[in-house]
Amino acid sequence: MTKPTLGERWERHTEWPLALVAIVFLAMYSVQVLTRPHGEEAHTLDVASWIAWSLFVVDYIVRLSLAPDRRQWFVRHLLDLLIVALPLMRPLRLLRLVVLVGALQKAIGDAVRGRILIYTITGVVLLVYVASLAVLDQERGRPHAKINTFGDAVWWAISTVTTVGYGDQYPITVLGRVVAVLLMIGGISLIGVVTASLASWIVQRVAETDTASQAATAAHIDELRSEIRTLAEELRLR
Repeated sequence: MTKPTLGERWERHTEWPLALVAIVFLAMYSVQVLTRPHGEEAHTLDVASWIAWSLFVVDYIVRLSLAPDRRQWFVRHLLDLLIVALPLMRPLRLLRLVVLVGALQKAIGDAVRGRILIYTITGVVLLVYVASLAVLDQERGRPHAKINTFGDAVWWAISTVTTVGYGDQYPITVLGRVVAVLLMIGGISLIGVVTASLASWIVQRVAETDTASQAATAAHIDELRSEIRTLAEELRLR
């Protein structure tokens, strides 16, 4: 058994603390967008948000510095760079909560199907909620805006992520359309992951069934050979 590297140990020990920070960050982001605080409350939330964001920056820098091959690690973790570089995408850090799959799939029973179910539900809810907040933050109050309430934003996000696109709600700002593009890509990617996982599960089950059938057939043949040898020995004795 190989000894975990410093980077692996760092990620293992910071996974849950950073997930908790992500939850707190998203809660503060939600309060900022939905209640639009003013004065001291707004200042406090801004400072707390910057502190939470700085923790993600520190985590990224530490993991990069601990990587055996920093150039390769940098290329393979461009999404992490975007998450810490673009304030609009910071709530997506909650995707680290997919580590819950490992703990919850034991209660579900079937590991593969459990992982797909939890990943799908978590991913869809997170995408819809974060996209709704982001697009409402950018669209609300703009001239001729179609999305002015959280209900409008949720309806738009659901119709977009499901590729229905009724057209009654749509973003008019540049950043709002960027959110729409990210939501479309996220929804398509999620569907692709789920489809690939289901296909892999089906292929695995078919392969397991074939292996079991072949093993049973081989055992039956061995049993018949044993019986034939026994009969042959009895005939020679007679």
